[in-house]
Amino acid sequence: MEPIRIGVIGVANRGGYFVREFHQNVPDAEVVAGMDVVDGNLQRFRDIVGPDAFVTKHYRALAARPGVDAVVVASPDNFHEEQGLAVLEAGKHLLLEKPMAITVEGCDRLLQAHNRAGVVFGLGLSMRYMPMFAVMKDIIDSGEIGDVKAYWCNHFVGKGGHFYFHDWHAVRANTMGLLLQKGTHDIDIMHYLTGRFATKVSAFGSLDYYGGDKPDDLHCPHCPEKDTCPEAQLGDWEPHFQLCAFRREVDVEDNHVLIMELEDGIKAAYQECHFTPDYHRDHIVIGTKGRLCNNEQDWTVTVKTRQNHGLSDSVHTLHPTEGGHGGGDVLLCRDFIGAIRANRPLRNDPYSARMAVAVGVAAHESLRDGGKIVPVEPPAA
Repeated sequence: MEPIRIGVIGVANRGGYFVREFHQNVPDAEVVAGMDVVDGNLQRFRDIVGPDAFVTKHYRALAARPGVDAVVVASPDNFHEEQGLAVLEAGKHLLLEKPMAITVEGCDRLLQAHNRAGVVFGLGLSMRYMPMFAVMKDIIDSGEIGDVKAYWCNHFVGKGGHFYFHDWHAVRANTMGLLLQKGTHDIDIMHYLTGRFATKVSAFGSLDYYGGDKPDDLHCPHCPEKDTCPEAQLGDWEPHFQLCAFRREVDVEDNHVLIMELEDGIKAAYQECHFTPDYHRDHIVIGTKGRLCNNEQDWTVTVKTRQNHGLSDSVHTLHPTEGGHGGGDVLLCRDFIGAIRANRPLRNDPYSARMAVAVGVAAHESLRDGGKIVPVEPPAA
């Protein structure tokens, strides 16, 4: 059986993860083409997959390329809709990095194009494949903690400047905001574990640490404060990832609180801060019989239940898994290939991805308008 031939649009950063996973860890796939606008990225791509790989700076050329069966789109967020549509219109299977788009309307256009194309459409929501969340899903579905009534998630983004404020992520026009860009993973997991979507939200947020009055073209290696600035991004980085985190153009919030009501009246809260010293996310789910929580630092999932007026604890210990997103990236890539072979959906379906974006968009509307309650609308029938 011939391998599924993969093309990647945006071969650096997240795209680089997908290139390596498909090339090294998915036996039934072959990476044959790459697109990027940076020459150095294309050279590194060829160094990984081989000198005969097709490379281009034009995404439509890759989408239409004969001999490419499926395309991964891993470019910056504001290109997801346009490039994803090009892949679907070319009749190719699509794996689109999260978020699906930066507008709800863009997501709906992608859903409509998918319905017309009749191909496999997966999203880069890798956390659905993480063993830790698979264990939590099984526990909730078993009924061990009863009917879910409350869900809290605290996301400590300890390297927020490192990953989100030295480059394009820090500008609204590219991302809408970080509750959408970064929060999509956790919002989707909250939907996934409960089996319920958010119906309305209220949010508060501000730019409390990053941003400022530094020039927009100031790069960390050239800054006179580079030896004392705690956020200096030095070393072997491309220049477009070394922009000053305190530059004037930064306009996305770095500190957020989001409250939601999910279907069936589940109350949920999500907090995301980008200037904490540690980096992990805590998911806490409370049901009518008990409470469930994860610990990313020691790879455990703990269940507390009431029995005979006392507490009963059970701890599920997992083993650290190789690869990005706690091993989720490679399992996502394998599921994508399996879905193509079997002509079936992936675990991370486009409708759910659309609903996660809808929550992020509504949250940013709320926090930028005084915390008003904003409904989360499903797609039109």
